[in-house]
Amino acid sequence: MARIAVIGAGMGAMAAAARLAVAGHRVAVYERARTYGGALGRFERDGFSFDTGPGLLPLPAVWRDLFVKTGKEPLEACVELVQVDPSARHVFADGTEVSLPNASRAGVVASLDEALGRAAGQRWGDFLVRARETWDRTRRPLLEEPLWPNWEVLAEREPYPAVPHKRLLRTRRADTLAEVGAWELRDARLAALLESHALAYGLDPRTAPANAAVLPYMEYAFGVWYVRGGGLRELARAVYERCLARRVEFRFGTEVTAVVEKDGRVAGVELAEGGVAEAEFVVAGVAPGVLDRLCGGSAVRGDGEVPAQRGGASRLTVLLALRGGRPPGTAHRTVVHAPDRAAELDALFGPAPGVPARPTVTVLRPDDAALVPDADHEAVTLTSVVPAGGGADAGDLAGRLVEVAERAIPDLRERLLWQEVRTPADVAEATGAEGGAVPVPALAGGGGRLLHAANGTRVGGLFTAGGWSHPGGGLPHAGMSGALVAGLVVEGPEFRGSQ
Repeated sequence: MARIAVIGAGMGAMAAAARLAVAGHRVAVYERARTYGGALGRFERDGFSFDTGPGLLPLPAVWRDLFVKTGKEPLEACVELVQVDPSARHVFADGTEVSLPNASRAGVVASLDEALGRAAGQRWGDFLVRARETWDRTRRPLLEEPLWPNWEVLAEREPYPAVPHKRLLRTRRADTLAEVGAWELRDARLAALLESHALAYGLDPRTAPANAAVLPYMEYAFGVWYVRGGGLRELARAVYERCLARRVEFRFGTEVTAVVEKDGRVAGVELAEGGVAEAEFVVAGVAPGVLDRLCGGSAVRGDGEVPAQRGGASRLTVLLALRGGRPPGTAHRTVVHAPDRAAELDALFGPAPGVPARPTVTVLRPDDAALVPDADHEAVTLTSVVPAGGGADAGDLAGRLVEVAERAIPDLRERLLWQEVRTPADVAEATGAEGGAVPVPALAGGGGRLLHAANGTRVGGLFTAGGWSHPGGGLPHAGMSGALVAGLVVEGPEFRGSQ
């Protein structure tokens, strides 16, 4: 039985802690904040409650697996998971609208045919077939296995089976997600639908590799889920309570100031309150800049390894308390697309990143009595991608999101009681990521730009979990990082992932 110190109580770190405790280790989690969950926060006021991080859960099988492997109670015995149906309502720039059924390829095809024209559904359906092939090719190396030592194979190979595209005398295949949309979907609205999945993760579809097609595929194949009874913060609570049941010790309000190293191997962690907590293994669930400081600035990745990703986009979130109940039949999620996608992407990812005048906005309107003081009120969350570290006026940015959201909720301003804005600075405070950057999922191809650093490090016994290490950002990926770290600690470097 080894002593294991876990730095941070984010979702990936807690997933690792629970699995390691079940394996018989003594696990202690040190969290500088006063609560668990990392990005899965909660804001409460006047009887209203809001998720301040992700609002929907793709691929819940990852978290079901955690609960199966760490105890007798399944996930569904600890939280109420419900499928969101329709998975989303999309409002396009030209005013066209479409609601897409959850986890139903045939239903999605039929809805697109009806809303956008008969050929639209077929083209999207054909795209999903290619996206499934991409998923089958990349699922294990990018989600279920430790990062390959010969990771260059993943970096160089584009796994998306792009359709040949003839232009003049040349035949090309799509290299980027934007080219997939332009050449294979051939409809500006379908292209916007496709690109919105990448943009939601802070990716520029013009530079994201074509295999980012797996992002919409995950949603359409496995569905989108919500945790009724308080939102996704309840998932964090359930994981925390599973850790407690497995006798994981939590020390909140306890900041780790250094990883203690002796003879090339970790020996424990130094605490701000004084003293050293000895440990044979350390799992760091923190952003790369934080880990750098904890290791005294010394490199934890060797030459030739995938470096830790840094930077990226962030999120602006506006929490709205509305008078009047949620109308029957309201879609849980509405995506209001930008009127000028090129201008939006130029503003977000150009040489001087800024917030578009009219960005793409996601409107979440959960059907959940636990979020409101009574049935005569509604809790609504608006989110949009913004540059990390942005210094623009929060009130002005929130006003832009509210203006866009009126396309989804026409009487929004008349119903508004109050609003709360969560900026990249708030994300940085909750996660420690510089500028409030949000990590993206690992993707193949693209020269390895979107691969994440391995869970192991050059320091013996030091491992990393969470969105800033393999397999990257997103709730499913965070859960998988915890499983990978636990496997590497328990089985050693010969661990090859779940079977």
